[in-house]
Amino acid sequence: MDFLMSFVIGLCLFWILVKTFHRIPRSEATHSKLPPGPKPFPVIGNLLELGDKPHISLTKLAEAHGPIMTLKLGRVTTIVISSANTAKEVLQTHDQVLSNRTIPNALRAHEHDEFGLPWLPVSSQWRNLRKICNGQLFCNTALDANKDIRRKKVQELIAETRQSSLTGEAVDIGRAAFKTTLNMLSNTILSVDLADPNSDASRKFKEIAWNIMKEAGKPNIADYFPVLQKLDPQGIRQRMTLNFEKMIDLFAHMISERLQLRKVTAGFITNSDMLDTLLNISEENSEKMDKTKMEHFFLDLFVAGTDTTSATIEWAMAELLQNPEVLSKAKTELEEVIGKGNPVEESDIARLPYLQAIVKETFRLHPTGPFLLPRKAEADVEINGYVIPKGAQVLVNARAIGRDRSLWENENSFMPNRFLGSEMDVKGRNFELIPFGGGRRICPGLPLAIRMLHLILGSLIHTFDWKLEDGVKREDMNMEEKFGLTLQIAHPLRAIPIPV
Repeated sequence: MDFLMSFVIGLCLFWILVKTFHRIPRSEATHSKLPPGPKPFPVIGNLLELGDKPHISLTKLAEAHGPIMTLKLGRVTTIVISSANTAKEVLQTHDQVLSNRTIPNALRAHEHDEFGLPWLPVSSQWRNLRKICNGQLFCNTALDANKDIRRKKVQELIAETRQSSLTGEAVDIGRAAFKTTLNMLSNTILSVDLADPNSDASRKFKEIAWNIMKEAGKPNIADYFPVLQKLDPQGIRQRMTLNFEKMIDLFAHMISERLQLRKVTAGFITNSDMLDTLLNISEENSEKMDKTKMEHFFLDLFVAGTDTTSATIEWAMAELLQNPEVLSKAKTELEEVIGKGNPVEESDIARLPYLQAIVKETFRLHPTGPFLLPRKAEADVEINGYVIPKGAQVLVNARAIGRDRSLWENENSFMPNRFLGSEMDVKGRNFELIPFGGGRRICPGLPLAIRMLHLILGSLIHTFDWKLEDGVKREDMNMEEKFGLTLQIAHPLRAIPIPV
C-alpha cells in the first residue's frame, strides 16, 4: 500500500512538472517586493527544507533571512512571520486584510470549512458565532455559572491521583489531563462525561478525536499542490470525512435526545449547559444557530479544546519536574495563599501570580500551536517595506517569537520569574506572547482555557509532591518535541505522586 501511494504521488508530481514547464502561470511569487527567503527548487519549492519539525526549521531559516520571509511550499507562496513587531503588523495593523484563512484540504471534509468557526471567512455567519461565544458561552457570567462542574472534575482527578500515590504507581500526566479536560468540556457543553472509561460512547469518542488530530497533523501534498485537492492522493480528506461523520453523528444523537427531552418537559430547561443555550438561540433565530451549525461548533470545541489544554499541562509539569526550585516556589505560594489541605478554587487564581507566571512561561516555551492557524492575504499588503501578495498564505511562528533572544533573556530556559511584576498577558495585546493568536481571530475559548489550566495545574502542584518514574534524574528527562496538530512532548511524562 505504501509503495502504491508513493507511485501515485510520484505520477502526480511528474504531471505537475510537465504542466509547469509547458505553461508557467503568472504567480504572486514573481512580485518584485516579496520578502527575502531561501531559493526554491523547481516544482517542490522549499518543501524539503521543512523537515520533520517545521517550527524549528523555519526559525533557523528566519535567522538567516529575517523576521518576514518568503517560502515556496509546492505551488503555495507562504510568508512566515517570526518576530513580535511583524506579528503585530499581521494580527493588528493589517488584521482586516489578513483575517481569512488558507483552508487545509483535510478540513474541507464534511464541508467543515463552511461551518467551522476557525475556518469561516469573516462574514455575517462568522460574526454571529463570535457574538454567541463572547456574549453567552465564554463570558464571565456563563463561566462562573458552571465553575462547580470544573471543581468536581478536578476533585475526581485528585481522588484518582491519590489512589496512584497509595500504590506508588506513576501517573501519565498527559492522559490524566486529557481525561479531566474532556470531562470538564463535555459536562459544560452536554452535561455528560465523555471520558467515562465504562462508557462505549466515551471510548468511541476518544478514538475518533485522536484519529482527527492524527490526520490533521500529517503533511498533506494536496495542500502544497492545490490541483491535487480533488484527487486527495494520500486519502487524508477521505479518512477525515469518516471521522468527522462519526463525531457529528454522536453530537446529532445527543442534540436529538435533548430536543426530545425538552418536548417532554414542556420547554423547561433541564440543564444549564451550552447545548441548552444554543437550542434557545436556535428557537429564537434559526439563521444564527441550527442543528448543523451546533454539530460543527461542538466538533471544533472538543477537538481544539482538549488536546491543547492537556498538552500545556503536561509541558508545565515536565518543566516543573526539571526545575525543582520553581516547583518548590509554586508550592510555597499555594500553601501561603490557599492553606495546606484546602482545594484550589478558580477564584484563587488572581491571588497566585507565580502560578500565572508558570503558565505564561509554559506558553512562551511550548505554544501548543507553534504556528497560529494560517491566514490568507485578501489583497497586497506592505509590511516592513515588503509586499505580502494577494492570495499568499501567512504563518505566524509563535514558537520562534517565544524564543527570540532579542526579546527574552536566556530564551531557552524555564524562568517564570521573568513575568513577575509584568503586565504582559496572553490576550492578544502583547505580541511577544500569542499562544491564542490575536486580532479578531483570537481563540474565543481563551477565557475557559485559562481557568481550566490554572485550576488543574495548581491542584496537582498543591496536593502532591512529585518524583519521576523509575528513578529517572531530572537532568536525564527527554524534553524532545513531537510536531503535529499540536506541539506535544515526544515521550509522555510519567511521574509518581506523593501525598503532601
